[in-house]
Amino acid sequence: MRKKIVAGNWKMNNGLNQTTSLINELKELDFYRDVSVMISPAFPFLKTAIDLVNNSSIEVISQNVHQKKQGAYTGEVSVEMLKSIGINKTLIGHSERRVYSNENDTVLLEKVELALSNDLDIIFCFGEELFERKSNNHFQVVKNQLENTVLKLDRHLWRKIVLAYEPIWAIGTGETATPEQAQEMHEFIRKCILESYDKTTSENVSILYGGSIKPSNATEIFSKKDVDGGLIGGASLDAKDFQLIIKANSSL
Repeated sequence: MRKKIVAGNWKMNNGLNQTTSLINELKELDFYRDVSVMISPAFPFLKTAIDLVNNSSIEVISQNVHQKKQGAYTGEVSVEMLKSIGINKTLIGHSERRVYSNENDTVLLEKVELALSNDLDIIFCFGEELFERKSNNHFQVVKNQLENTVLKLDRHLWRKIVLAYEPIWAIGTGETATPEQAQEMHEFIRKCILESYDKTTSENVSILYGGSIKPSNATEIFSKKDVDGGLIGGASLDAKDFQLIIKANSSL
């Protein structure tokens, strides 16, 4: 049975005091037993966040990881560093990393393979830009992104993978794919996995939607059969909004 997941990507927001306050506020809210709740503060505050969520159901994850095990890579963070402070999951391939840091499929595959070989689970992000959707090329773009990366992996590794479909044109723009567009793409993604592996793998992987989810649209998006939750940006910085989004993904 697929996991329901709501993951908050805090990006380059919140200093130490803001991070601490937001986590303490989240800990006081009612969460739902059938939804896995994750937060990804900035790198300097990961250990603080782990200590703060102790004895709660909230999991702290990383926003990124470097593709090399160690070495002279100033300013980067390795798998081993993350594991040493208790991080067990990381985002890889977020659209902003692809666009602003020029991370291509070759680099992302390196990251994926290194993370998984060191027992660091991943939420793998991918998705098309606006011109690719307008040219009706969005399905091929997504298929290529998957085939060049995670679809190269051995089937047994898929138990460590969550996917996050991010239509780039709907991130931070206020634009959102319709629930029908989200479902159409998620169904297509599951079909790609089925063609590369088998029905069990395809049906068991959680696929999150990551494009401007808000309390006002979360219920309708999460109601689609192939949407298993969301990777939430701006709305995860407000504890009450984040709770409403989590609640929208719960059947309790």
